[in-house]
Amino acid sequence: MKLGMNLLLWTGGVTSEHFPLLAKLKAAGFDGVEIPVFGGTPADYKPIRAELDKLGLKCTTVTILTKDTNAISPDAATRQKAIEWLKNVVEINHVLGAEAVCGPYHSAIGEFSGTGPTADEKKRSADVLRQAAEFAKQANLMMAVEYLNRFECYLITTAAQAVELVKMVDHPNLRTMYDSFHAHIEEKDPAAAIRTVAPVLAHVHISENDRGTPGTGQVNWDDTFAALAEIKYDGWMTIEAFGRALPDLAAATKVWRDLFPSPEDVYTKGIKFIKEQLSGAGTCCG
Repeated sequence: MKLGMNLLLWTGGVTSEHFPLLAKLKAAGFDGVEIPVFGGTPADYKPIRAELDKLGLKCTTVTILTKDTNAISPDAATRQKAIEWLKNVVEINHVLGAEAVCGPYHSAIGEFSGTGPTADEKKRSADVLRQAAEFAKQANLMMAVEYLNRFECYLITTAAQAVELVKMVDHPNLRTMYDSFHAHIEEKDPAAAIRTVAPVLAHVHISENDRGTPGTGQVNWDDTFAALAEIKYDGWMTIEAFGRALPDLAAATKVWRDLFPSPEDVYTKGIKFIKEQLSGAGTCCG
């Protein structure tokens, strides 16, 4: 098992000012970090790769699509922009040496039609993702597309819908992921949801129901970790939490109050909690 920490708790764009943080996360016992990829060129990420290598940290990344790069748009030019952006993301991941790129890049986050997803929208998303996945194959990169709760997207909001989309894409470099925060809202049984995604599961976000420190809220962690052990999941488990340090990010994640004493509380107590759960579930980490 590999344990990671999503850097969105601190920033939407990693720079050299965050390098001391990377060292702290390494010292805390993390195997890697999850780097936001919301802009820039591959060259912009070379210094980050150098620092990761220096510290002995691996990485995954997270990205999104916007209104201007919406993969399910009826406008062909907008869908082409989605393909171009995802290809750029793949190149950035190649520079970073990332093992997977996760996120809800099946469609634009926060954009709604007022109805549920249509067959045409699912097909458009699958067509875009298939082209991106073929590009990712050349970089030996796994794409782990994320289903979100109904308040953040509408194309895929459940494990079953995520599996359906992966099957539509039908490419070895496109799989899905499991996020305990979104599942807590949308799924009736976390263990059943994990079993549903098991054949195509490539990444896991450990995220509390209030986006705070894992283990301090209402997520059914015992069943979650037991199910992950049952399916013999052995990939990345990355803590994802959000705070109020960055106004734009706080607004995007709808965080209006402090959910934890400090970011240090999240990653130090979070990794301890995960290791305890993994030990109790009969698996291991390291």
